[in-house]
Amino acid sequence: MASSSKRLTGDTAHRMKGRALSPQQVVFGFGAHSSIDDGQELMRMVQQADRDGLDIFSLSDHPYIGERLDAYASLGFLLGRTQHISGLANVTNLPTRPAPMLARTVTSLSALSGGRIVLGMGAGGLWDRIADMGVPRLSPADAVDAFEEAIVLVKMLSGGGPPVTYEGRHYQVNEIEPSPVAVPPVWTGSVGPKSLAATGRVADGWIPGHAADWHSERYRASRPVIDEAAAAVGRDPREVRTVFNFPGRITDRPLPATRDRDGRWVGGSVGQWVEELVGAVLEHGASGFTLFSADGGTQDIVSLGRWANEIIPAVRHAIATENV
Repeated sequence: MASSSKRLTGDTAHRMKGRALSPQQVVFGFGAHSSIDDGQELMRMVQQADRDGLDIFSLSDHPYIGERLDAYASLGFLLGRTQHISGLANVTNLPTRPAPMLARTVTSLSALSGGRIVLGMGAGGLWDRIADMGVPRLSPADAVDAFEEAIVLVKMLSGGGPPVTYEGRHYQVNEIEPSPVAVPPVWTGSVGPKSLAATGRVADGWIPGHAADWHSERYRASRPVIDEAAAAVGRDPREVRTVFNFPGRITDRPLPATRDRDGRWVGGSVGQWVEELVGAVLEHGASGFTLFSADGGTQDIVSLGRWANEIIPAVRHAIATENV
């Protein structure tokens, strides 16, 4: 059992919550998987999204792929070129970014950007490639234990307070001063039962894996695990928002079917998107949506504009009208 000289009291937890994205806000954004050659196009898309009022952009974090832009270097650069939009690594490749240094990175980005950062966290998926980076291979159970310790430690090293001593199985720090900056919201990419339970205990949001949405069996089986774990430690499960990675096409005309034979969303007209997303918020408690292309890649800039200027305002209006 880890020990520490700093306790996560209610007051501390309150101070550590991010301010750029309200916990009550339904967030809308887009995701990118960008290579070095795509850098200028990525900047153009993020700046357009910022002007168009999107809440967040996300970048994948696969540091073992040489042609990819580094997620955190890119986040810092892009946040410096924007004014309102928040950034997210979807999700951080934790085994290659140790928690104490990750805490310094995200609190620095938060301080420089005015709080426009979310900390996406993953236990590590592609362990063959992660191990190729020289990182010691962990068993699935140990990887999840390290993941939960990392979230706790990042929070402890944020928000001010006395020096932190932490003695966990995977992380140990001795008399390290926390950053005075509040920790950003922590959203996880948890998939298995053990990591889902960790999300319920210590995280602020969940991004369902494999682009699963509210109609999927994966979501129906997974979300109760989060809720039960949250309740078991005295948290309101509603504190853990669900933000969906949501790929699909935006078409000029309605499609005969917006889902395929397996029940996965394929897209549709603006009206069909609006109907689907409003239902997801009002009937299934969705807290946000990150747009990807139909094949799971970066959406084209024209569709991103339609997402921002046609679909999202209509969804926001419908939600606001329903809640009056």
